[in-house]
This record gives sequence, C-alpha cells and structure tokens, in this order.
Amino acid sequence: MIIYENVSKIYSSDSPALMDVNLRIEEREFVTIVGASGAGKSTLLKMLYAEERPTRGNVYFHRNNLVNLKNRHLPQHRRQIGTVFQDFKLLPKKTLGENVAFAMEVAGKSNAEIQKATNQILDIVGLSQKIDKYPGEVSGGEQQRAALARALVNKPKVLVADEPTGNLDPISTWEIMQLLLKINEFGTTVILATHNKGMVDKLQRRVISINKGRIARDEAMGKYCI
Repeated sequence: MIIYENVSKIYSSDSPALMDVNLRIEEREFVTIVGASGAGKSTLLKMLYAEERPTRGNVYFHRNNLVNLKNRHLPQHRRQIGTVFQDFKLLPKKTLGENVAFAMEVAGKSNAEIQKATNQILDIVGLSQKIDKYPGEVSGGEQQRAALARALVNKPKVLVADEPTGNLDPISTWEIMQLLLKINEFGTTVILATHNKGMVDKLQRRVISINKGRIARDEAMGKYCI
C-alpha cells in the first residue's frame, strides 16, 4: 500500500534528514514511528502527503509514485490521508461541529452529507454533546478528539498522527490512543509518530525506530528503542 524505495532527503550535505530508507506499510496496519527529535520522523510523514519530495528515491501510495504527482492532483491525493498534529490546528472561531464540517465543505460535499457525517463522527469520538462548543471551551483532549474527527470525516484510507498527544495529560493521551486503535479496527491504516515510550510499549504494534535519518529497527510487536 505504502512503499518508500531508497528514499533520501538532503537539506544540506552535512545534515541529511533521511538516508536510503526502504519501508513498506500494508493496508490496515497500525505502525508506530519513534526516534529522537530531528531523527527524520516528520520528514518521513511529509513525504506521504507530498508536503516534501525525496531528493532521491520513490514513494508509492497505492501504486502511484508521489515523486511524479502533479500539483493539480495534490488535493485529491491528500483527501485520502487524514492528518492530526500536536497543536490540534482547529479554527478557533468555529464550533467543533463546524470545524469537522469545514473539512467536508472543502471537499465539495452536500449539506445533507455534511450534517449526517459530522454527527456520526463526533459520536464515534465521544463529542456529540459538545458539537456547538468552541475549541477554547473544551479541554485539550477534547480538542484533539475533534481534530481526529475532522481528519476522519472524509473517510481517508490512511490516518497520519504526528505527535498527537504531545500536549496532553496521561489520561487524555490514553483516550486518544484507544481511539486510534478503534479507528484502525474500522479498517483505516494508522501511522503514529510519537516520543511517548510508555504508550508505544502498551500498544504492542509494529514499531519502526529512526536514528539520524535511517531505519535502525523494524519490529512487528516492538518496544520503543533505538
């Protein structure tokens, strides 16, 4: 489903972000990517939604080589990949419901489709009672759940979560992790980048460790280690 083939990303000759990465992620997998800050995790993820392009090598998504992806096809490609980040990126002047609905409006969905899907996905993440609340009126964990709902409302094939619990307390962190597992059980491929060793060990899913731009370990049921 997702293939990185001899991928390198070099911003400067003395500081490559990725070097000779070969990686395959199958459909419906749950993969955790770990490594120190600056190891190359975010660069690896940005290749997938074509925010970055390799200096060398190829990145395939459903047999399509993203190196050759034209700019006019970027929106269509990115709709297949939901993204969640550490800082939520919710629109502060829109309610949680409006934040989720906005993702569908951009995709050109009808009002009836938007209302139905927004209600359904907010129910799945446990926010149906807070649909009319603004981001500033709910907790950090609830904001991240809303961000997850927004990422999932267009039914992407892959969910990319880049340090999604970095700003959350331990209880909210575990709630988000349980949601990610639930999303994966529904059939969505989940790629999680995190520093949280405890959560990685609890998840007991495939762990890919990156060290200085290279894959150091790849274990089917791994622990956080380099």
